[in-house]
Amino acid sequence: MRVAVLALLWGSSFLWIKLALDGGLGPLYVTVVRCALGAAVLLGLARATRQRLPRDRRTWGRLVVAALFCNALPFLCFSIGEQTVDSGVAGVMNATTPLWSLGLGLLLRTDRGLGPHRLGGLVLGFAGTLLIFAPWHEAGLASGGALVLLAAAVSYAVAFAYMARHLVGRGTAPLALSAAQLLVATGLTALGLPFTAGPAAAPSLTGLVAVVVLGVFGTGLTFHLNSRLIADEGPTAAATVGYLLPVVSVALGALVLGEELSVRVVAGMAVVLAGVGLTRYRPSSDRTAARSTPFRARMTSGVSSTSRTPTAETPATCHGDSM
Repeated sequence: MRVAVLALLWGSSFLWIKLALDGGLGPLYVTVVRCALGAAVLLGLARATRQRLPRDRRTWGRLVVAALFCNALPFLCFSIGEQTVDSGVAGVMNATTPLWSLGLGLLLRTDRGLGPHRLGGLVLGFAGTLLIFAPWHEAGLASGGALVLLAAAVSYAVAFAYMARHLVGRGTAPLALSAAQLLVATGLTALGLPFTAGPAAAPSLTGLVAVVVLGVFGTGLTFHLNSRLIADEGPTAAATVGYLLPVVSVALGALVLGEELSVRVVAGMAVVLAGVGLTRYRPSSDRTAARSTPFRARMTSGVSSTSRTPTAETPATCHGDSM
C-alpha cells in the first residue's frame, strides 16, 4: 500500500508542474515555491524528530553543489521543459537518470566494468529514449523542451555522483541534511527572481493549488515517505516505486490532461524501463559481496555504483534516482 501511495504522490509531480504552468506561474516561480515548501515540510519533520541542521561551513559548501544539481537545476529544467512537452513524457525522461548515472560512473571510473547485461541495458535504454524522441519523424519530440528534460536527468546523475563522494555518511542526520539542502536550493533559485518578469496576470486558483501540492506532497512529503520505506522495507521496495513513476506520470497525463497516449511513447517507455532494469542487474556473487561490505566502505571503494537506489542515508530530495 505504501509503495502505491508513494508512487502516486511522486509520479504525480509532473502533472502538478504542468497544472501550475498552465495556471499562470512561470517556471522559475514554480521552482522557488516548490523548493521553499518542500524545505518547510522537511524542517518541520526534522524539528519534530530533534534532528539538527549541519553547523560546519564545509558541509554547507557541499550542500550548495548538491542543491544546484539535485534540486535547483533539474526542478527548473522540468518546469521549462513541460512548457512544450507533455507531463507524461517528462516522467519518462526522468526515468533515464540511472542510465546517465551508469554512464557517468564509467566515465569517472567509479563504477564497476560493464557486463553483458549492463551493456545491453545501456544500449536498450538509450534506444528507448531515441524511440520516444523520434527525430526522424515530423511529429517527433526532438525539441528544445525535450532536450531540457534530458538535461534534468543528467543533472540528477551528476548530483548523485557528487553526493556519494562528499555528503553520504558524514554524520549529519539525513532528514536535517535534506532540509538544509532544500533551503539552499530555495536560496539559489530565488536569486533569479529579480531578473525574471512577473506573470502577466494573477495565477489561477488551480495553478496556486497545484504548486502547493507539488511543494508539500510532491517534494517534501515524498522524500520522508521514501526514506521511511527504505528503512522499513529495504531498497528493493524503493526500486519498485521507481519503475512505477513513469507509468503514473503517463497515465495521469492522459486521464487528467488529455495528453496523447501514442503507441510510440508507450513502447519507448517500456524499452527504457527494460534497459534500466538490465543496468541494475547484479550477479549473485556481487550482491553477496555488497551485503558483506559496510556501507561507507562500498561508497568509497566503488562497489556501489553512482546509479544505486538511494538508501535511508542518502541526504537528498532528488526525484531522478528512484530506480
